Amino acid sequence: MAWPRISAPSEPRFALSSRALRAKICLVLLALFLVLSAAISLTAGASDASVKAVLGHYLGFNTVISGRDLLIIEQIRLPRVFLGMLVGAALAVSGAIMQGVFRNPLADPGLAGVSAGAGLGAAFIIVLGGTFALPFVTYTGFLALPLLAFVGSLATTASLYAVSTRHGRTSVPTMLLAGIAFGALAMAATGCLVYIADDHQIRDLSFWQLGSLAGATWLKVATLSAIMVLASTALPFMARGLNGLSMGEAVAGHMGIPVETLKRSSIVVVSAMTGGAVAVSGGIGFVGIVVPHVLRLAIGPDHRYLLPATALLGAALLVLADAVARIIVAPAELPIGIITALFGAPFFLWLLLKRRNLLDM
Repeated sequence: MAWPRISAPSEPRFALSSRALRAKICLVLLALFLVLSAAISLTAGASDASVKAVLGHYLGFNTVISGRDLLIIEQIRLPRVFLGMLVGAALAVSGAIMQGVFRNPLADPGLAGVSAGAGLGAAFIIVLGGTFALPFVTYTGFLALPLLAFVGSLATTASLYAVSTRHGRTSVPTMLLAGIAFGALAMAATGCLVYIADDHQIRDLSFWQLGSLAGATWLKVATLSAIMVLASTALPFMARGLNGLSMGEAVAGHMGIPVETLKRSSIVVVSAMTGGAVAVSGGIGFVGIVVPHVLRLAIGPDHRYLLPATALLGAALLVLADAVARIIVAPAELPIGIITALFGAPFFLWLLLKRRNLLDM
């Protein structure tokens, strides 16, 4: 006699449809918020070109805009806005993926040392690109810096996973402590490079440590866009796996999800996005931990909606943060990493206090 099959009570269909509808509405609102943020950033700064004048010019209306303002917008602000969108999306999505893989809201590329590893790769090229690493720079050209940043982030992420995972189970306290250790090692190595750097190289290294979009160019936008497009092709396939992984690795395996393959692909995607973002903007923290957690509270943990939502909100918030960095101490400019840390650190402390029981495991 076969035992009757007992299934767990499922959530009512109307509740699921209501949550999906709320998520879709949220995606539309986030897209509008991103457009608004881009418009604000595009017209914020020394140039007094208004949103109406800028849009009127590009839409073909008879609006008056000076050649100086047009040059500032097309060669400085537009690349900066697009680069801010890409960097914000990359950091936010990387945080959402790491939190899904480690099943913990405290996971973040910056806190786990991944950003520091990417920064070490960038520092290596900046300081030694004209001497020891000259053959590599000659062969790869302008791709040398993002490639080394990717290698640094990949090595850090893979090492973090190897140290914190044992017998197929990931220890969250070990992950956090290992992330601190790897970040410290990367910063120590970066400090050695700073010690042997000249004045010009030290100024460039300061850019990586504080984070800024001041060096935005169309070439950097194109490079990071290519990285994001390639990495994003895996996101639709990862969403179902991350949803299953949230219930535990054993359950995900019974659902037919290739858990180890999912983890390896997640490491590569996070490394590519984080490495590319750090390569063009330096170390910008707290975006990857704040954005995914806020959206989980708003639309739920379904990664089919969470991943695109984090990309939109991360892009919008970083573009706004860049506008604030340019306005708050005008005509000077505040590093954007200071802005994100100023708002992100208190949120992280609040999250840590709420989740303090995770550290007692």
